[in-house]
Amino acid sequence: MNFLQRQFARLFDDMLVPIDLRNFDNFSKVPAAELSETEDVFHFKLEVPGMKASDLDIQVSRNSISVSGERKEEFLAEEKGVTRSEFRYGKFQRVIPLPARIQNTNVKAEYKDGILNLPLPWAKVVKVNLKEADA
Repeated sequence: MNFLQRQFARLFDDMLVPIDLRNFDNFSKVPAAELSETEDVFHFKLEVPGMKASDLDIQVSRNSISVSGERKEEFLAEEKGVTRSEFRYGKFQRVIPLPARIQNTNVKAEYKDGILNLPLPWAKVVKVNLKEADA
């Protein structure tokens, strides 16, 4: 009988908690990322909704991007006189290796609507003209 009560309690808990908060634990470990490229720039996006820009630590090297932060999420819902509160906390770190070298000086990040955007210009390649020496 206790087993059935626990199963019913779990079922009702799942129905009351919004879908986006049920999967919150996954966010605290690995936020979603996207890396695309154009002719001269990599475009890096990281999904970190509900965070402040000051909660993020961004390190850009010539070959990778490292983003870490700490999520402090609170959720409060009231329905039919019953208040439900959810508190979620978690640290995350995401390191993305880049397929080519970039210019990692003067990188400007933009954080808007929970999305971190980093345009990363490719490192400039200098062509060398080789002249044949007279033998």
